[in-house]
Amino acid sequence: MQKAIENLKEEYIKNISLRSSTGALEELKVRVDGKDHKLQELGQIIRKNPQVIVINLSGFPQTIPAVLATLQKSGMNLNPQQDGTTLFVSVPPVTKEHRENLAKGAKALFIKCRDSIRTAQNDTVKKIKKSGSVSEDVSFSIQHQVVAIGDKFVAEAEKIHEIKHKELLGEKK
Repeated sequence: MQKAIENLKEEYIKNISLRSSTGALEELKVRVDGKDHKLQELGQIIRKNPQVIVINLSGFPQTIPAVLATLQKSGMNLNPQQDGTTLFVSVPPVTKEHRENLAKGAKALFIKCRDSIRTAQNDTVKKIKKSGSVSEDVSFSIQHQVVAIGDKFVAEAEKIHEIKHKELLGEKK
């Protein structure tokens, strides 16, 4: 259950931010020669300034067309410019529509986290019920504790989601 919370935080940091971060680009999957590679495996990604991210593909220049296509299709509203083996990616200004799309993505990640917590909780409860080595009273007590722990983790995930949602939509805290 804690792992689900950590995954949620990690996904929010990498993929759900107002500014396109180098972390979001690093994790993009680029298809080269029938295999998927993370962009960070193919080139060096550097934030030159707040508006420009530079991707140096001198190590694998043959991947440039695939990287360009991946960046354009990424849904991050990116339009990379090529100069030799270097790509310059302008970070677009943040629009209301972009904020709303990020908020939808954040909600989807929260729901995925909540569902994985509930699945772990239900699996544990089923194992306790099947286990005949403890009395019914003890089993019932353990089940309630597992449910309470699961509810606590869901509440924590919900709190993280609410903070991120407010941040994305520019609402006051």
